[in-house]
Amino acid sequence: VEDLDKGAIDRFRSLPMSRGAVLAGRTFADNLRTSFTVTLMFVVGTFMGFRFQAGTGKFIAALALVIAFSFAFSWLTATLGLYIRNAEAVQTAGFLFVFPLTFASSAFVPVYTMPDWLQAFARNQPVTHLINGVRVLMFGGPLHSVYMTLLWVAGLLIVFVPLAIYKFSKTV
Repeated sequence: VEDLDKGAIDRFRSLPMSRGAVLAGRTFADNLRTSFTVTLMFVVGTFMGFRFQAGTGKFIAALALVIAFSFAFSWLTATLGLYIRNAEAVQTAGFLFVFPLTFASSAFVPVYTMPDWLQAFARNQPVTHLINGVRVLMFGGPLHSVYMTLLWVAGLLIVFVPLAIYKFSKTV
């Protein structure tokens, strides 16, 4: 949104490049920052005494799962930004997505402790699958949540990449 408002996109239009490349570059740059942050969190956790029980390969898979989900979710927020066009409103809308997905997930409490009406949502939403998938990769167990997270990643990318590119091409 800020790039559109400050004229950076106008400069890109004069270059012989795909309109989707601007969005892809932005989401890849965001994902690079996220990758660094997630890796740093795991390293700090390790120094603080956290131990991974499933081995190096699954540790790397857990990192990759978080980064892949973050990348897919960044396309959702990019799409929101293109439709809303106001940075503050985009942050509010993003919060309206992230807040219920985080707190109505298995991040803080087991899903079975939630009220029945909330359990149905919590069991089937992407953040619960992501968290459970990372736990399975770190500590072992059936990989169902990992596969479900990968399906959510694919679904988010299938829906929001073309939608963001379409809206971006109409906006600029």
